[in-house]
Amino acid sequence: MSEHEGPGGLRRSRRARWYVVAAVLVVVVGTTSVVVMTRVTSEAGQVGQAPPPVETAKVEKTDLQEEEEASGTLGYGAENSLAARKQGTITSLPAAGTVLSRGKAVYGVDAKPVPLFYGTLPFFRDLADGATDGPDVKQLEENLKALGFSGFGTPDKKFTSATAAALKKWQKSLGAEQTGTFGQGDVVLAPGEIRVSQLAAQLGGPSGGELLKYTGTGRVVEVKLDAAKQAIAKEGDKVGIDITGGKAATGTITEVGKVAENGKDSAGQDNGKPTIKVKITLDDPGAAGSLDSTPVSVRFTKEVHSGVLAVPVGALLALAEGGYAVEVDEGGKRRLVAVKTGLFSGGRVEVTGTGLSAGMRVVTTS
Repeated sequence: MSEHEGPGGLRRSRRARWYVVAAVLVVVVGTTSVVVMTRVTSEAGQVGQAPPPVETAKVEKTDLQEEEEASGTLGYGAENSLAARKQGTITSLPAAGTVLSRGKAVYGVDAKPVPLFYGTLPFFRDLADGATDGPDVKQLEENLKALGFSGFGTPDKKFTSATAAALKKWQKSLGAEQTGTFGQGDVVLAPGEIRVSQLAAQLGGPSGGELLKYTGTGRVVEVKLDAAKQAIAKEGDKVGIDITGGKAATGTITEVGKVAENGKDSAGQDNGKPTIKVKITLDDPGAAGSLDSTPVSVRFTKEVHSGVLAVPVGALLALAEGGYAVEVDEGGKRRLVAVKTGLFSGGRVEVTGTGLSAGMRVVTTS
């Protein structure tokens, strides 16, 4: 090879001028299509004419990752039904969008508030002094203590006179009759703080049926991921999230479904592609703004290459006999270095080549 030639037989001339030809080479890596512009030399040009300025980029040592995109929805998650168990006439209801915490009135019956308690065990009996021990007693005492009505010590399964005394103080705070007994329908039970999504009952109507639907209070992202790609979603993994309107955010996978569901097409028919449900929480809840629900794109990490050399995809030169090179610029002096490509990610590509190192500058089209 003469001093005027580089790798792949690309001949260089002192009068050469570089330009981009219309032909392009399309390289497909995984699901990503990358267009690599091929630069060639031209003898057309006047003797002594200086080559035009070129754009260069630094060879960087960095981490690259391959990603898989999936569509999802940002919202408050699945709705749950909440039933009223206290008999009477409904005299107050919360507005849709209201956030209710422990002790707050969920609705009113006969002008008396029915507050929210936290728990997962439905109250299945009325409780009073002398009741047999049970986990429902402990759940009752836990809620009373959290609201500032105690005197019975550490919550346990025993309903004592101290439990009854705490109940009377709580009932007094509600403006209710101070009986020291607890009825199954005296409260509404939910696992924690709730957000009212829609009402099912009406003022003046009879109490006892479905009252409202509720969700959690934090916005989450739900993705129905192709079941065949389940391996890319693991609890605790970080994901990238692109929100409608151009906002970018990150999130953490909190739940990966264990059972595949039938995939649906736009008409709601089974499309033969099973999916699993993946739930993701936003690392910064404020990134969602005021949106209640919106489509999002979620980027799952498939593969990570750490500490590799990377250049913009536009720095790749397709060699005539196959393979690639980059054109290293050293203070205006340029030379070609043959490279092997690795992972393509976000407009950059992993490269290795003899003599190529971080900090060098290469000619690029982007």
